[in-house]
Amino acid sequence: MKKNSNYLKSPDLLPISYSDRNISAFGFSVIWVGMAIVLAAFAIGGAAIINLPLPIVILATLVGSITIGIFMTIIGDIGVEHGLSFPVYMRAPFGTIGTHIPSIIRGVTAACWFGINTYFGSTAINGILNLLFGFDNWFICFLFFAAAQLINTSLGIKSIERFADLAAPVIIIISCWMYIALADNATGQGKDIWAWVESPVTGAAAFTAFMVVVMANMGFWATLAADMPSLSRFFKAPKNERNWFKRNKTQLVGSIIVMPIVNTFMVVIGAVCYMAVSTADPVVALQEAANGFILGILLLMIVLAQWSTNTSANVIPAATIFSNVGGPKVPFWVGVIIAGIIGILAQPWSLFDILNSALLVIGGILTAIVGILFADYYLLRKRRVNVHDLYEVDGQFKYMKGFNWAGMIAWIIGGVIANLLPAYSSLVGFAVGAIVYYVLAKYWWFKKYPQAEIEEPNDEKYLGITVGRDWEIEVEPETVTAPQVVNEKL
Repeated sequence: MKKNSNYLKSPDLLPISYSDRNISAFGFSVIWVGMAIVLAAFAIGGAAIINLPLPIVILATLVGSITIGIFMTIIGDIGVEHGLSFPVYMRAPFGTIGTHIPSIIRGVTAACWFGINTYFGSTAINGILNLLFGFDNWFICFLFFAAAQLINTSLGIKSIERFADLAAPVIIIISCWMYIALADNATGQGKDIWAWVESPVTGAAAFTAFMVVVMANMGFWATLAADMPSLSRFFKAPKNERNWFKRNKTQLVGSIIVMPIVNTFMVVIGAVCYMAVSTADPVVALQEAANGFILGILLLMIVLAQWSTNTSANVIPAATIFSNVGGPKVPFWVGVIIAGIIGILAQPWSLFDILNSALLVIGGILTAIVGILFADYYLLRKRRVNVHDLYEVDGQFKYMKGFNWAGMIAWIIGGVIANLLPAYSSLVGFAVGAIVYYVLAKYWWFKKYPQAEIEEPNDEKYLGITVGRDWEIEVEPETVTAPQVVNEKL
């Protein structure tokens, strides 16, 4: 009992107090610039420009980015209001044990992104070695680069993360340079970058192609849409503010304004890249557009950017999840190795070519979780949460042996139906997940397992920052035996 209770009350999973919330709207915007400068976004633009002209690609990307940004902001209120992270609140719609299953999906996804970014970095390393020594074996570079990052993270060496602040502006500069160089290249081939399409489609096929771009962009950020409370719990917000928009100002600026702009810019670069050199691979594009010393420096910046991004955004979250699920027998460094193995076995050199299709599948699965969170938090609990019981092994969220089967069933149905309609996967996943969960929870599951905040809808008792409350969870010193969890980063 003590072991389970202690696990639920891990120090890194406790609610964040008002005094510890120090990320402003400007700070979150800067974070978003760093997160949205992702070279894998080039794949979306490269695939989109095959069937649609650039203006339509831009419109579809903005629609998808703003829509998923709205989802992020809606779900992020859980962190703003109560200071709760994603895996903790997931105990409400999935149960104290059931929460591990969607968390593992998030961990596997992060591990796969680790593999993709490592692939980019390894081809850049191979390019540098080829320039200097005539060496040409990207797979050896891949294994070396993956091992270096995993050892770095396992040992807790953070020095390389000093490049994180440099990475975003450097990649912006590289991207601007690439856009100019590649646009000139495409124009030199007689292509009008604002009108050229490789295989144009019209009518219903054009609308389907448009929606695929929308869904690909939503799928690209679907993991963060579900996981946003883990970050938003650190956002500054006014106490005793009942206006939802004012309370979530930081989120609104970052996720609905800054992210769509930066994400669209990256997708545009990918589209122009494909026009110029018939591939959206940024490393190949750089090698086509530059040479000599300049090429070597640009490739080195690619390597450092992938390393700094991978460590904080992919390896640490994945390893933390695997360590949490495995308990004391799976220390953090073992979680790191598991994440690395998954990232390598995923064969990321093949994933890049099918990334758009993969994003449609991922989007449907993860936005079904977003829909379930929306229904649970807003429609059923109406933002009131019995936070103390989230940390009790025998509390109301234990349900049936740790599982909320309304959430599990809704997730399965939402994910399956979403992937039967891939061109609309993220929207379908959200809607079906929310509707099925609402019906099952309200008319079946919560009849069997009454929820205090629903039975007694008291704002003063169950709201957080809106009523000026800091949630305090009592942890008995003698029960603190579980391994310390590394703080999850996005």
